Amino acid sequence: MKREAAEKRGRQAEKTAARFLRLKGWRILAERVRTPRGEVDLIAKRGGLVAFVEVKARSKIADLEQSIDLKRLKRVADAVEILYSEYCKKGEDARIDVILVTPRRLPVHLTNVWHGF
Repeated sequence: MKREAAEKRGRQAEKTAARFLRLKGWRILAERVRTPRGEVDLIAKRGGLVAFVEVKARSKIADLEQSIDLKRLKRVADAVEILYSEYCKKGEDARIDVILVTPRRLPVHLTNVWHGF
């Protein structure tokens, strides 16, 4: 049951993050894109920039600090290596962002968190 609740919370956080990005002028290109090397929660575009977004949800804001680490970001970066040519066909700039979601607070948008690609 714990796994189901976490999955539900994660999906809701992704919806919240997508709404948040749309309000900031981003267009959502894809959601929950899986590759053999990792998954990207959201792919969004604004102007000439494509953001590959990892979304993390926690019930307490203090727990968000531990929700992102190099291992998780590396999996996203590995997925981006596969997805880049599909979503950046016109030479768009790309970056990896993180959106942190907790109840009763605005999402926190961390931009350009990975500098390895």
